[in-house]
Amino acid sequence: MLKAIIFDMDGVLIDSMVYHADSWKTVLAEQGVNITRQDIYDIEGSNHEGVISLMFEKAGKVPDSKEFDELAWKKREVFRSINQSKPFDGITECLDILKNKFRIGVVSGSDRTEVMGFIGRFFPGVFDVVVAGDDVRQGKPSPEPYLKAVEMLGIEKEECFVIENAPMGVESAKSAGLYCIAMPIYVESHQLKKADLVLKNHAALFDYLAAKINISNQ
Repeated sequence: MLKAIIFDMDGVLIDSMVYHADSWKTVLAEQGVNITRQDIYDIEGSNHEGVISLMFEKAGKVPDSKEFDELAWKKREVFRSINQSKPFDGITECLDILKNKFRIGVVSGSDRTEVMGFIGRFFPGVFDVVVAGDDVRQGKPSPEPYLKAVEMLGIEKEECFVIENAPMGVESAKSAGLYCIAMPIYVESHQLKKADLVLKNHAALFDYLAAKINISNQ
């Protein structure tokens, strides 16, 4: 029996990835690490430590220990200065309906401050459980974030499913033993092939939820 639904945040609930990507581009360029937006989209779901490690590695560089905190702080500052993120159309109404039927969780690679800022602004009182990037030792694609969310929700793995939009997020959910629905918002569909179900977009997600678990976002 379905008891809970767990959402990724950036790219599923909030249309925010362009601002995350541009923030990372700005900060990493100062270190001689030149990246594209797509580089960030492809590793979406990584926490700050993961992004820095992967992008430095791609550039043939190795960050020293102090750079992790410094670059993460700078990225947060740039993000705050350029952020114009907002929920995807229909998401707020969908969550309002789901909240009355299921326990709802969020698992994000972003810092807790950023995640809670979005929740407080756009989704107050909706989520029962929040797992952010700095709440775990290993971020996505490790199963740790989703395993933590399941534990906090107090449910069995078969009593929930995950909604993701990124390859690392899908890998994290599947490694945790969870059913995963994915949407190719910033990546190609084939990059999400490990998901149990790939839907075209948010409209298709709303249709799926309406048909499969008897909700309507109207």
